[in-house]
Amino acid sequence: MLSDETHDAIRAMLLNHTIAPGEHINIDALSRELDVSQTPVREALARLESDDLVVKQPLRGYTATELLTVAQLDDLFQFRLLIEPWSAEKAAVNTDDQGRDELRAELARGSAVGALDMAKAYAAMSEHDARFHELIARLSGSEFVRDAFVRTHCHLHLFRLYQAGQAQLKAAGEDSAFVDTLFSLYYQPTTGFLAFREHERIAEAILNGDASAARARMHDHIQSSRERFSPALSALAPH
Repeated sequence: MLSDETHDAIRAMLLNHTIAPGEHINIDALSRELDVSQTPVREALARLESDDLVVKQPLRGYTATELLTVAQLDDLFQFRLLIEPWSAEKAAVNTDDQGRDELRAELARGSAVGALDMAKAYAAMSEHDARFHELIARLSGSEFVRDAFVRTHCHLHLFRLYQAGQAQLKAAGEDSAFVDTLFSLYYQPTTGFLAFREHERIAEAILNGDASAARARMHDHIQSSRERFSPALSALAPH
């Protein structure tokens, strides 16, 4: 339990930028801050390295992974456009009753995010987003595709990018209307999280066995996600 709690605490620090992107991680200072020995901290960092949240360098120790660049973000979405519409199409054909039950259960978990206060809702939505896309990759029936998707750790990177963009805008005293617009690209009071509505449409096609619609809706979803993240990335780009 101590190891898991330490892992979760450091992971949260990386995601909310208490440990900034590119920052060197002082294991001794971190163990004192969390009031644990260095052993669970080292174990946690080893696990977080596999999530691509930290990088270990010889003789230097651990550093928080840098944020995605514009080129890397574009590469990530181009890669997703290659494999995820295909995954959704195959899932519509291959998913059995158990898989359909899993898909419905994940939609229920995503729907419950709306009951959270907004300080927690976006993080919870990001977790649902990752689970939903990984589930569809698995339901495609291709372990190679599922593994390739998981290795991108895309939703962790995108969550960090969004958090950084919003924080920088506020710190720089940007027009609050721009910050509100940035958030409104993800959430609208009348309909909730836009990505979740798109998930519902994708799931509907898969549950109905409509391979063509599943492919098209997944493609549109990833394209709209790319557009939603563009303002956050623009806020971080050098001027």
